[in-house]
Amino acid sequence: MKKTLLLSSVALAVLFTSCKKHNDRTEPQISYPDMAEASDPALLFEASNGVKVYNGGFGSAVATDPNAADIFYLLTDRGPNAEGATSDIKIFGKADFTPQIGKFRLKDGKLVLEQTITLKNAAGQPLNGLPNPVGLGSTNETAIDLTGKTLSPSIDGIDSEGLVRASDGSFWISDEYGPHILHVDMNGRTIERINPFGNGTGGRSIPAVFTKRKANRGMEGLAITPDGKTLVGIMQSPMSNPNAAGGANSVVLRILTFDIATAATKQYVYLMDNPSLTGVSEILAVNATTFLTLERDGGYGGAATSPATFKKVFKIDLSGATDISDPANGATGKLFTGKTVEELKDQTGLTAAGIIPVSKTVVLDLLKGLPAIYPHDKAEGLALINGNTLVISNDDDFGVIPGPNGTFAQKILPFTKSVDRNRLYFVKVKL
Repeated sequence: MKKTLLLSSVALAVLFTSCKKHNDRTEPQISYPDMAEASDPALLFEASNGVKVYNGGFGSAVATDPNAADIFYLLTDRGPNAEGATSDIKIFGKADFTPQIGKFRLKDGKLVLEQTITLKNAAGQPLNGLPNPVGLGSTNETAIDLTGKTLSPSIDGIDSEGLVRASDGSFWISDEYGPHILHVDMNGRTIERINPFGNGTGGRSIPAVFTKRKANRGMEGLAITPDGKTLVGIMQSPMSNPNAAGGANSVVLRILTFDIATAATKQYVYLMDNPSLTGVSEILAVNATTFLTLERDGGYGGAATSPATFKKVFKIDLSGATDISDPANGATGKLFTGKTVEELKDQTGLTAAGIIPVSKTVVLDLLKGLPAIYPHDKAEGLALINGNTLVISNDDDFGVIPGPNGTFAQKILPFTKSVDRNRLYFVKVKL
Protein backbone atom coordinates (compact mmCIF):
# COMPACT_ATOMS: atom_id res chain seq x y z
CA MET A 1 0.00 0.00 0.00
CA LYS A 2 2.82 2.39 0.90
CA LYS A 3 4.56 1.60 -2.40
CA THR A 4 1.33 2.38 -4.27
CA LEU A 5 0.94 5.67 -2.43
CA LEU A 6 4.57 6.57 -3.10
CA LEU A 7 4.20 5.81 -6.82
CA SER A 8 0.99 7.83 -6.92
CA SER A 9 2.73 10.76 -5.28
CA VAL A 10 5.58 10.57 -7.74
CA ALA A 11 3.12 10.34 -10.62
CA LEU A 12 1.25 13.37 -9.35
CA ALA A 13 4.50 15.28 -8.94
CA VAL A 14 5.52 14.40 -12.50
CA LEU A 15 2.09 15.38 -13.80
CA PHE A 16 2.20 18.69 -11.92
CA THR A 17 5.68 19.42 -13.24
CA SER A 18 4.59 18.49 -16.76
CA CYS A 19 1.53 20.74 -16.55
CA LYS A 20 3.62 23.55 -15.13
CA LYS A 21 6.12 23.23 -17.95
CA HIS A 22 3.26 23.08 -20.44
CA ASN A 23 1.72 26.23 -18.99
CA ASP A 24 5.10 27.94 -18.94
CA ARG A 25 5.54 27.01 -22.60
CA THR A 26 2.12 28.01 -23.84
CA GLU A 27 1.58 31.09 -21.70
CA PRO A 28 4.97 32.76 -21.23
CA GLN A 29 5.06 35.98 -19.31
CA ILE A 30 5.58 38.66 -21.92
CA SER A 31 5.83 42.37 -21.44
CA TYR A 32 4.25 43.87 -24.52
CA PRO A 33 5.65 47.14 -25.86
CA ASP A 34 3.45 50.10 -26.71
CA MET A 35 4.25 49.44 -30.36
CA ALA A 36 6.14 46.87 -32.42
CA GLU A 37 7.05 47.35 -36.09
CA ALA A 38 7.66 44.70 -38.72
CA SER A 39 11.41 44.52 -39.26
CA ASP A 40 13.04 44.67 -42.69
CA PRO A 41 10.07 43.97 -45.00
CA ALA A 42 11.11 42.27 -48.23
CA LEU A 43 11.10 44.23 -51.48
CA LEU A 44 8.23 42.95 -53.61
CA PHE A 45 9.28 44.93 -56.68
CA GLU A 46 10.47 48.36 -57.75
CA ALA A 47 8.14 50.36 -59.98
CA SER A 48 9.42 51.95 -63.18
CA ASN A 49 9.49 55.35 -61.46
CA GLY A 50 11.77 53.98 -58.72
CA VAL A 51 9.07 53.61 -56.06
CA LYS A 52 9.69 50.58 -53.86
CA VAL A 53 6.78 48.22 -53.18
CA TYR A 54 7.22 46.13 -50.06
CA ASN A 55 5.84 42.83 -48.83
CA GLY A 56 4.63 44.49 -46.56
CA GLY A 57 0.97 44.64 -46.98
CA PHE A 58 0.25 42.67 -43.80
CA GLY A 59 -2.11 44.17 -41.27
CA SER A 60 -5.60 43.97 -42.80
CA ALA A 61 -6.32 41.75 -39.81
CA VAL A 62 -4.46 40.25 -36.86
CA ALA A 63 -5.01 37.01 -34.94
CA THR A 64 -3.26 35.65 -31.88
CA ASP A 65 -1.95 32.15 -31.20
CA PRO A 66 -3.32 30.59 -27.97
CA ASN A 67 -0.24 28.40 -27.74
CA ALA A 68 2.33 31.19 -28.06
CA ALA A 69 1.85 34.64 -26.59
CA ASP A 70 4.56 36.13 -28.81
CA ILE A 71 3.08 34.92 -32.13
CA PHE A 72 0.75 37.03 -34.29
CA TYR A 73 -0.82 36.18 -37.64
CA LEU A 74 -1.29 39.15 -39.99
CA LEU A 75 -3.22 39.15 -43.26
CA THR A 76 -2.62 40.87 -46.58
CA ASP A 77 -5.35 42.07 -48.91
CA ARG A 78 -5.42 41.61 -52.70
CA GLY A 79 -2.05 43.23 -53.34
CA PRO A 80 -0.64 46.62 -54.39
CA ASN A 81 -2.93 48.41 -56.83
CA ALA A 82 -3.59 51.88 -58.21
CA GLU A 83 -6.42 53.60 -60.01
CA GLY A 84 -6.28 53.77 -63.78
CA ALA A 85 -7.63 56.44 -66.09
CA THR A 86 -11.07 56.02 -64.47
CA SER A 87 -12.13 54.79 -61.05
CA ASP A 88 -13.42 51.47 -62.44
CA ILE A 89 -9.98 50.56 -63.80
CA LYS A 90 -7.51 49.06 -61.32
CA ILE A 91 -3.82 48.67 -62.07
CA PHE A 92 -2.39 45.62 -60.33
CA GLY A 93 1.27 46.18 -59.58
CA LYS A 94 1.90 42.46 -59.26
CA ALA A 95 -0.79 40.62 -61.15
CA ASP A 96 0.26 37.21 -59.79
CA PHE A 97 0.31 38.33 -56.16
CA THR A 98 -1.08 35.69 -53.83
CA PRO A 99 -2.91 36.94 -50.72
CA GLN A 100 -1.20 35.52 -47.66
CA ILE A 101 -0.97 35.21 -43.91
CA GLY A 102 2.27 36.21 -42.24
CA LYS A 103 3.29 34.48 -39.02
CA PHE A 104 5.21 37.06 -37.00
CA ARG A 105 7.08 36.65 -33.73
CA LEU A 106 7.47 39.51 -31.28
CA LYS A 107 11.19 39.63 -30.57
CA ASP A 108 13.18 42.41 -28.94
CA GLY A 109 10.35 44.86 -29.54
CA LYS A 110 10.07 44.07 -33.26
CA LEU A 111 7.87 41.86 -35.41
CA VAL A 112 9.93 39.22 -37.18
CA LEU A 113 8.33 37.35 -40.10
CA GLU A 114 8.89 33.63 -39.52
CA GLN A 115 6.52 32.05 -42.03
CA THR A 116 4.40 33.07 -45.01
CA ILE A 117 1.22 31.06 -45.55
CA THR A 118 -0.03 31.62 -49.09
CA LEU A 119 -3.76 31.14 -49.71
CA LYS A 120 -4.74 28.34 -52.10
CA ASN A 121 -7.90 26.92 -53.63
CA ALA A 122 -9.22 23.45 -52.83
CA ALA A 123 -6.93 21.96 -55.49
CA GLY A 124 -3.89 23.54 -53.87
CA GLN A 125 -3.38 26.19 -56.57
CA PRO A 126 -2.53 29.75 -55.44
CA LEU A 127 -5.37 32.23 -55.02
CA ASN A 128 -4.94 35.72 -56.46
CA GLY A 129 -6.20 39.22 -55.85
CA LEU A 130 -8.00 39.72 -59.16
CA PRO A 131 -11.70 40.68 -59.31
CA ASN A 132 -14.29 37.92 -59.56
CA PRO A 133 -16.40 37.17 -62.66
CA VAL A 134 -19.76 38.89 -63.13
CA GLY A 135 -22.43 37.32 -60.95
CA LEU A 136 -19.90 35.60 -58.72
CA GLY A 137 -18.60 38.50 -56.66
CA SER A 138 -17.62 41.01 -59.35
CA THR A 139 -16.87 44.60 -58.34
CA ASN A 140 -17.31 45.75 -61.97
CA GLU A 141 -13.65 46.73 -62.04
CA THR A 142 -11.42 46.16 -65.04
CA ALA A 143 -8.04 44.89 -63.92
CA ILE A 144 -4.90 45.73 -65.92
CA ASP A 145 -1.23 45.09 -65.30
CA LEU A 146 1.63 47.59 -65.38
CA THR A 147 1.90 47.28 -69.17
CA GLY A 148 -1.79 48.09 -69.66
CA LYS A 149 -2.78 44.52 -70.52
CA THR A 150 -6.29 43.60 -69.41
CA LEU A 151 -6.37 40.81 -66.86
CA SER A 152 -9.21 38.29 -66.89
CA PRO A 153 -11.50 38.07 -63.85
CA SER A 154 -10.76 35.09 -61.63
CA ILE A 155 -12.99 32.78 -59.65
CA ASP A 156 -9.97 32.36 -57.38
CA GLY A 157 -9.72 36.09 -56.70
CA ILE A 158 -10.05 37.28 -53.12
CA ASP A 159 -9.61 40.64 -51.45
CA SER A 160 -8.92 39.22 -48.00
CA GLU A 161 -9.73 41.51 -45.07
CA GLY A 162 -10.96 39.56 -42.02
CA LEU A 163 -9.04 36.77 -40.24
CA VAL A 164 -9.63 34.48 -37.27
CA ARG A 165 -7.66 31.46 -36.14
CA ALA A 166 -9.65 28.38 -35.10
CA SER A 167 -8.59 26.14 -32.21
CA ASP A 168 -7.34 23.45 -34.63
CA GLY A 169 -4.92 25.88 -36.27
CA SER A 170 -7.02 26.50 -39.38
CA PHE A 171 -8.16 29.98 -40.40
CA TRP A 172 -11.42 31.64 -41.41
CA ILE A 173 -11.10 34.61 -43.79
CA SER A 174 -13.63 37.15 -45.10
CA ASP A 175 -13.22 39.40 -48.09
CA GLU A 176 -14.39 42.56 -49.85
CA TYR A 177 -15.23 40.97 -53.19
CA GLY A 178 -18.10 38.49 -53.00
CA PRO A 179 -18.35 38.71 -50.06
CA HIS A 180 -16.79 35.30 -49.54
CA ILE A 181 -15.95 33.49 -46.32
CA LEU A 182 -13.08 31.04 -46.70
CA HIS A 183 -12.03 28.27 -44.37
CA VAL A 184 -8.39 27.30 -44.99
CA ASP A 185 -6.17 24.80 -43.25
CA MET A 186 -2.99 25.76 -41.42
CA ASN A 187 -1.12 25.64 -44.74
CA GLY A 188 -3.57 28.00 -46.46
CA ARG A 189 -5.43 25.43 -48.58
CA THR A 190 -9.15 26.03 -48.97
CA ILE A 191 -11.40 23.66 -47.04
CA GLU A 192 -14.62 25.52 -47.77
CA ARG A 193 -15.73 28.68 -49.55
CA ILE A 194 -19.06 30.22 -48.57
CA ASN A 195 -20.83 33.09 -50.35
CA PRO A 196 -24.29 34.31 -51.41
CA PHE A 197 -23.92 33.18 -55.05
CA GLY A 198 -24.59 29.47 -54.70
CA ASN A 199 -21.19 28.39 -56.02
CA GLY A 200 -19.50 27.81 -52.69
CA THR A 201 -18.09 24.45 -51.71
CA GLY A 202 -20.21 22.08 -49.65
CA GLY A 203 -23.48 23.69 -50.77
CA ARG A 204 -23.51 26.19 -47.90
CA SER A 205 -24.21 29.88 -48.38
CA ILE A 206 -24.93 33.17 -46.68
CA PRO A 207 -28.13 35.20 -47.36
CA ALA A 208 -28.68 36.51 -50.88
CA VAL A 209 -28.97 40.12 -49.70
CA PHE A 210 -25.19 40.25 -49.25
CA THR A 211 -24.78 40.37 -53.03
CA LYS A 212 -25.88 44.00 -52.58
CA ARG A 213 -22.62 44.94 -50.91
CA LYS A 214 -21.03 48.13 -52.18
CA ALA A 215 -18.01 47.48 -54.41
CA ASN A 216 -14.85 47.07 -52.33
CA ARG A 217 -16.88 47.54 -49.16
CA GLY A 218 -17.61 43.89 -48.44
CA MET A 219 -17.15 41.84 -45.28
CA GLU A 220 -14.27 43.83 -43.86
CA GLY A 221 -14.25 42.26 -40.39
CA LEU A 222 -14.63 38.71 -39.09
CA ALA A 223 -14.76 37.26 -35.58
CA ILE A 224 -15.29 33.86 -34.00
CA THR A 225 -17.02 33.37 -30.66
CA PRO A 226 -14.82 32.01 -27.84
CA ASP A 227 -16.56 28.61 -28.01
CA GLY A 228 -15.48 28.33 -31.66
CA LYS A 229 -19.05 27.72 -32.83
CA THR A 230 -20.10 30.95 -34.53
CA LEU A 231 -18.54 33.27 -37.10
CA VAL A 232 -19.55 36.92 -36.90
CA GLY A 233 -18.88 39.18 -39.89
CA ILE A 234 -19.49 42.89 -40.36
CA MET A 235 -19.84 44.84 -43.58
CA GLN A 236 -17.55 47.83 -44.01
CA SER A 237 -20.21 50.21 -45.32
CA PRO A 238 -23.97 50.41 -45.91
CA MET A 239 -24.89 48.11 -48.78
CA SER A 240 -26.33 49.36 -52.08
CA ASN A 241 -29.72 47.97 -51.22
CA PRO A 242 -31.92 47.89 -53.21
CA ASN A 243 -29.61 50.15 -55.24
CA ALA A 244 -26.90 52.79 -54.77
CA ALA A 245 -29.47 55.37 -53.67
CA GLY A 246 -30.64 53.04 -50.93
CA GLY A 247 -27.23 53.05 -49.27
CA ALA A 248 -26.44 56.72 -49.90
CA ASN A 249 -26.13 58.79 -46.69
CA SER A 250 -27.10 55.73 -44.67
CA VAL A 251 -25.30 54.67 -41.50
CA VAL A 252 -26.92 51.22 -41.38
CA LEU A 253 -24.43 48.36 -41.55
CA ARG A 254 -25.20 44.66 -41.34
CA ILE A 255 -23.70 42.14 -38.94
CA LEU A 256 -23.98 38.48 -39.94
CA THR A 257 -23.72 35.50 -37.58
CA PHE A 258 -23.01 32.09 -39.11
CA ASP A 259 -23.32 28.87 -37.12
CA ILE A 260 -20.36 26.79 -38.30
CA ALA A 261 -22.05 23.45 -37.63
CA THR A 262 -25.51 24.15 -39.07
CA ALA A 263 -24.94 27.15 -41.42
CA ALA A 264 -27.86 28.93 -39.69
CA THR A 265 -27.54 32.71 -39.91
CA LYS A 266 -28.86 35.81 -38.18
CA GLN A 267 -28.50 39.49 -39.06
CA TYR A 268 -28.34 42.61 -36.94
CA VAL A 269 -28.08 46.35 -37.56
CA TYR A 270 -24.97 48.31 -36.58
CA LEU A 271 -25.12 52.10 -36.77
CA MET A 272 -21.97 53.80 -38.02
CA ASP A 273 -21.28 57.14 -36.30
CA ASN A 274 -21.69 59.23 -39.45
CA PRO A 275 -21.94 58.59 -43.21
CA SER A 276 -18.66 60.36 -44.04
CA LEU A 277 -16.53 57.63 -42.42
CA THR A 278 -14.62 54.97 -44.33
CA GLY A 279 -16.56 52.50 -42.22
CA VAL A 280 -15.92 49.57 -39.89
CA SER A 281 -12.61 47.80 -40.35
CA GLU A 282 -12.88 44.96 -37.85
CA ILE A 283 -14.98 43.03 -35.38
CA LEU A 284 -13.60 40.99 -32.45
CA ALA A 285 -15.44 38.64 -30.08
CA VAL A 286 -15.22 39.22 -26.32
CA ASN A 287 -17.89 36.63 -25.50
CA ALA A 288 -20.91 35.08 -27.23
CA THR A 289 -22.82 38.38 -27.52
CA THR A 290 -20.26 41.12 -26.83
CA PHE A 291 -17.86 42.31 -29.52
CA LEU A 292 -15.42 45.10 -30.27
CA THR A 293 -15.52 47.04 -33.54
CA LEU A 294 -13.01 49.37 -35.15
CA GLU A 295 -14.54 52.36 -36.92
CA ARG A 296 -12.49 54.99 -38.71
CA ASP A 297 -12.03 57.77 -41.21
CA GLY A 298 -9.33 57.78 -43.91
CA GLY A 299 -7.14 60.57 -42.53
CA TYR A 300 -3.61 60.31 -41.16
CA GLY A 301 -3.00 60.84 -37.46
CA GLY A 302 -0.81 63.87 -36.74
CA ALA A 303 -1.01 65.28 -40.27
CA ALA A 304 -0.56 69.05 -40.54
CA THR A 305 -3.45 69.39 -42.98
CA SER A 306 -6.67 67.34 -43.06
CA PRO A 307 -5.62 65.16 -40.11
CA ALA A 308 -7.55 62.12 -38.94
CA THR A 309 -10.43 62.97 -36.63
CA PHE A 310 -12.12 59.61 -36.06
CA LYS A 311 -10.54 56.25 -35.24
CA LYS A 312 -12.38 54.54 -32.41
CA VAL A 313 -12.90 51.12 -30.89
CA PHE A 314 -16.44 50.40 -29.69
CA LYS A 315 -17.94 47.68 -27.52
CA ILE A 316 -21.21 46.37 -28.92
CA ASP A 317 -23.81 43.91 -27.63
CA LEU A 318 -26.05 41.80 -29.87
CA SER A 319 -28.24 40.38 -27.12
CA GLY A 320 -30.93 43.10 -27.21
CA ALA A 321 -30.83 43.76 -30.95
CA THR A 322 -33.49 42.82 -33.52
CA ASP A 323 -32.76 39.92 -35.83
CA ILE A 324 -33.54 41.36 -39.27
CA SER A 325 -33.14 38.07 -41.15
CA ASP A 326 -35.42 37.39 -44.09
CA PRO A 327 -36.98 33.89 -43.86
CA ALA A 328 -37.69 34.05 -47.61
CA ASN A 329 -34.03 34.90 -48.38
CA GLY A 330 -35.09 37.60 -50.85
CA ALA A 331 -32.62 39.55 -52.95
CA THR A 332 -33.08 42.72 -50.87
CA GLY A 333 -33.56 41.03 -47.51
CA LYS A 334 -36.50 41.60 -45.22
CA LEU A 335 -38.40 44.83 -45.84
CA PHE A 336 -39.67 47.09 -43.06
CA THR A 337 -42.48 49.52 -43.90
CA GLY A 338 -41.70 48.65 -47.52
CA LYS A 339 -38.04 49.61 -47.25
CA THR A 340 -34.71 47.85 -46.87
CA VAL A 341 -32.89 48.55 -43.61
CA GLU A 342 -30.32 50.57 -45.57
CA GLU A 343 -33.12 52.83 -46.83
CA LEU A 344 -34.16 53.51 -43.25
CA LYS A 345 -30.86 55.43 -43.08
CA ASP A 346 -30.44 56.03 -39.32
CA GLN A 347 -31.75 55.60 -35.79
CA THR A 348 -34.89 57.61 -36.52
CA GLY A 349 -35.82 55.37 -39.42
CA LEU A 350 -35.04 52.22 -37.45
CA THR A 351 -37.12 53.33 -34.48
CA ALA A 352 -40.10 54.05 -36.71
CA ALA A 353 -39.77 50.53 -38.15
CA GLY A 354 -39.46 48.91 -34.72
CA ILE A 355 -35.83 47.81 -35.19
CA ILE A 356 -33.36 47.86 -32.31
CA PRO A 357 -29.72 48.07 -33.43
CA VAL A 358 -26.82 46.62 -31.44
CA SER A 359 -25.82 48.71 -28.44
CA LYS A 360 -22.58 50.61 -28.81
CA THR A 361 -20.16 52.36 -26.41
CA VAL A 362 -16.66 53.79 -26.88
CA VAL A 363 -13.78 51.72 -25.49
CA LEU A 364 -10.79 53.51 -27.01
CA ASP A 365 -10.07 56.58 -29.11
CA LEU A 366 -6.88 55.79 -31.03
CA LEU A 367 -6.24 59.48 -31.63
CA LYS A 368 -6.29 60.27 -27.91
CA GLY A 369 -5.77 57.04 -25.97
CA LEU A 370 -2.29 55.96 -27.12
CA PRO A 371 1.00 57.00 -25.50
CA ALA A 372 2.11 58.56 -28.82
CA ILE A 373 0.47 59.85 -32.00
CA TYR A 374 -1.23 57.19 -34.12
CA PRO A 375 0.31 58.19 -37.49
CA HIS A 376 -1.46 55.84 -39.90
CA ASP A 377 -4.56 56.26 -42.02
CA LYS A 378 -5.66 52.63 -41.82
CA ALA A 379 -6.35 50.96 -38.48
CA GLU A 380 -7.68 47.59 -39.61
CA GLY A 381 -7.09 44.67 -37.23
CA LEU A 382 -8.03 43.86 -33.63
CA ALA A 383 -7.02 41.08 -31.24
CA LEU A 384 -7.29 40.69 -27.49
CA ILE A 385 -4.68 39.31 -25.08
CA ASN A 386 -5.45 38.25 -21.50
CA GLY A 387 -8.84 39.93 -21.69
CA ASN A 388 -7.43 43.42 -21.20
CA THR A 389 -4.70 44.12 -23.76
CA LEU A 390 -6.00 45.26 -27.12
CA VAL A 391 -3.81 44.66 -30.18
CA ILE A 392 -4.33 46.97 -33.17
CA SER A 393 -2.78 46.40 -36.60
CA ASN A 394 -2.47 48.84 -39.49
CA ASP A 395 -2.59 48.16 -43.21
CA ASP A 396 0.54 49.76 -44.70
CA ASP A 397 -0.62 49.29 -48.33
CA PHE A 398 2.71 47.65 -49.23
CA GLY A 399 4.38 51.01 -48.58
CA VAL A 400 2.74 52.68 -51.59
CA ILE A 401 -0.26 54.76 -52.59
CA PRO A 402 -1.67 55.45 -56.05
CA GLY A 403 0.39 58.09 -57.85
CA PRO A 404 -0.35 60.28 -60.87
CA ASN A 405 -1.24 58.75 -64.24
CA GLY A 406 -1.65 55.21 -62.98
CA THR A 407 1.68 55.01 -61.18
CA PHE A 408 2.65 54.34 -57.59
CA ALA A 409 3.97 56.84 -55.06
CA GLN A 410 5.73 56.04 -51.82
CA LYS A 411 3.36 56.02 -48.86
CA ILE A 412 4.98 58.50 -46.49
CA LEU A 413 3.29 59.10 -43.15
CA PRO A 414 2.84 62.87 -42.70
CA PHE A 415 3.69 62.80 -39.00
CA THR A 416 6.76 60.52 -39.04
CA LYS A 417 7.97 61.49 -42.55
CA SER A 418 8.81 57.81 -43.08
CA VAL A 419 7.42 55.00 -45.24
CA ASP A 420 4.41 53.32 -43.69
CA ARG A 421 5.22 49.96 -42.11
CA ASN A 422 3.13 47.25 -40.52
CA ARG A 423 2.86 47.78 -36.79
CA LEU A 424 1.07 46.34 -33.80
CA TYR A 425 -0.06 48.66 -31.02
CA PHE A 426 -0.69 47.24 -27.55
CA VAL A 427 -3.14 49.10 -25.32
CA LYS A 428 -4.61 48.17 -21.93
CA VAL A 429 -8.39 48.58 -21.96
CA LYS A 430 -11.26 48.06 -19.53
CA LEU A 431 -14.08 45.94 -20.89
